[in-house]
Amino acid sequence: MASTGILLASLLLLSCLAETSHGVLFSSLKQTLIVTASPKEGQGVDKLTVSWGLNQSFPAGSDSTYKTIKVKLCYAPVSQVDRGWRKTVDSLSKDKTCQFKVVARPYSSSNQSFEWTIERDVPSATYFLRAYAYDAADVEVAYGQTTDAHKATNLFVVQGITGRHASLDIASICFSAFSVLSLAGFFIAEKRKAKSSHEK
Repeated sequence: MASTGILLASLLLLSCLAETSHGVLFSSLKQTLIVTASPKEGQGVDKLTVSWGLNQSFPAGSDSTYKTIKVKLCYAPVSQVDRGWRKTVDSLSKDKTCQFKVVARPYSSSNQSFEWTIERDVPSATYFLRAYAYDAADVEVAYGQTTDAHKATNLFVVQGITGRHASLDIASICFSAFSVLSLAGFFIAEKRKAKSSHEK
């Protein structure tokens, strides 16, 4: 009985250690990338132009392990309050701050940019952009973001699609009118059928 307890305790301890050792911690990453974003409002389609590159204050070769850059749309703290599904966690494998992929590209030491059309499924919230640099094993090794460390500046608001479209209203009116007319037509047809069979 005691050996079973010791075995269970050691398995629990090993699983806890494996859990904490797995994944990269955000706090361990260096902020070596500079990321900027410029929102563009259009005719019902909003776009962001995001640019990124290596911070030139770092010594040459600091980006030697960078193979891929992935830019993500991230929730600002004001949009995370009372929303556990958007929670910031230091372990990147559990972090829910950056849920929307903007672009992934091979790393280039020169500055790059990308124009992203904000997708319709992006919910209304306050956001910032973050770029992660990945090594050859697809593990995060560095980052950069459009906001400061406290995530309080250079934020932008996205108004998601929350209501109905005019086309949906028109379709519902057409189907409602069709159903009422169909019901009236069947009612009249049944009355005529019943009247003709009653006369015989």
